[in-house]
Amino acid sequence: MVLRILGGVLLAAVVAVTAIAAWFFRPWSEYSPAEIQRLSDPADFTETFQTMDSIFPYRTIEATSPEPLDGASQPLDVTYEWGGEARTLDQYLDESRSLGLVVLHNGELVHERYLNGANAGTRLTSWSVAKSFVATMIAMAMEEGRIESLDQLAQEFAPQYEGSPMGETSLRHLLMMSAGVDFNEDYSGPDSDIRPLFFNTFILGRSVDEQIAQIERNREPGQDLHYTSPNTHVLGAVLRGIYGETLAAITQQEIWAPLHMSSDAYWSQNVEGDRAEAIGYCCLNATTRDYARFGQFYLQDGIWNGERLLPEGWVEMATTPNVPFQEPNETIPLRGYGLHWWMPENYDGEYFAAGVYGQYIWVDERRGVVIARFAGDPDWGARTGETLTVMRAIAEAVSPLVESGDE
Repeated sequence: MVLRILGGVLLAAVVAVTAIAAWFFRPWSEYSPAEIQRLSDPADFTETFQTMDSIFPYRTIEATSPEPLDGASQPLDVTYEWGGEARTLDQYLDESRSLGLVVLHNGELVHERYLNGANAGTRLTSWSVAKSFVATMIAMAMEEGRIESLDQLAQEFAPQYEGSPMGETSLRHLLMMSAGVDFNEDYSGPDSDIRPLFFNTFILGRSVDEQIAQIERNREPGQDLHYTSPNTHVLGAVLRGIYGETLAAITQQEIWAPLHMSSDAYWSQNVEGDRAEAIGYCCLNATTRDYARFGQFYLQDGIWNGERLLPEGWVEMATTPNVPFQEPNETIPLRGYGLHWWMPENYDGEYFAAGVYGQYIWVDERRGVVIARFAGDPDWGARTGETLTVMRAIAEAVSPLVESGDE
C-alpha cells in the first residue's frame, strides 16, 4: 500500500516536472521562456540585442518607400579626456561593447562602423530609445488634430485605463515622467517593479495594460521627475486607441513611411496571436542608420521633405526642461529631461534619446550633427559621464565651431 502511494506521488511529480519543462521550453512554439532567460546574461548582450526576433514574437514595420542616406563613411579621428588621460573613440567603442555607430552631418552620412558581429542591415534593439518614438507619434497625432491638448487624460483615448491612476493622468504628465505613481524602475534593486513587469509580460504572457492599470498613485502628478516605463506604455495605448491599429502599424504609417526609412524594422510583443501587445516602453528594433534618420528628423524641427509632421514648437518643448525639477542634476545626475527626451548638463542645443545598456540617439543642433550609437554594455550606467563626453567629442570632430559660434 505504501509503495503504491509512493509510486503515485512519484508519478505525479514526474508529470508535473514534465509539464513545467514543456511549458518552459515550449517545443511547439518558436518562442520560449528558456530563450528569454538569455537576456539576463550580460555575456550574451551583444548577441541577443541583434536577434530579438528569435527571442520574442514581433510585428514587422515595413519600409514601404525606402531611400538611402546621402553621403559616405569617412575615417573619423576622435580623442577626448577622461579620468585624467587621453582616450580614443576606438577604445571607448571596444570597452563599451558597441554594436553600431552612425554619424550624420547636415543630413549626410559621414561616418559608420559596426562591431561584435553587427552590420548595416542588423536590426538592433532600442530598449528605452523607443520611448522617444512613442512620444513623437503623440505629437504627430496632435498635428493631425486627433489630440486637442496634452492636458487631456489618457483614459479619454485608452478606455482600458478608465478609473485607474494611470488613466486619470494627463498626456503631459505622462510625457514628463511625472505621473505620481508608485513604481520602482531600478533593474537591480530588491524592490524593483520593472523586473516583475518584464517577467509577467514575457514569461507568463500577461497583459501589459492590465498590469499597469493596477499601479497605485502615491502623490499628485506633476510634482517631480520619476522615470517609469509604464508612463510610455500608456501613451502607446493612447495611440492604439486613437488609430485603432497596432503600435507597429502606427509606427509604419506615421514614421517609417513619411521619413522613407531605409529598412524594415519590428516591434517586439508579449505573446503570439490575438492577445499580443507591443511593449510601448521599449523593444523597437531597427537599423542604426534608421535610428540616425529619426534623430535627423528632430534636427530638422519635425519637417521632412518640406512637410511639417510635428507641431511647430514641439521639438523645443520636448528637448528642453519644462519645469525646474527636470533640469540636469536636479533629479538625475548628469542629465535633465523634457518630454521623453534627455539633455546633458550644460546643454546647448544638445539632446538625446537613451536606452538601458548603451543605446543613444544624440542630436547637436548647433553643429548639425546626429549620432546613433547602440551597444550591449552591462556597465552603461557607470559609463554615462564618459558616454556624454564621447558624444560631444564626436560632434566637435565632425563639425568644429569657431568662437563666434559659426561653422
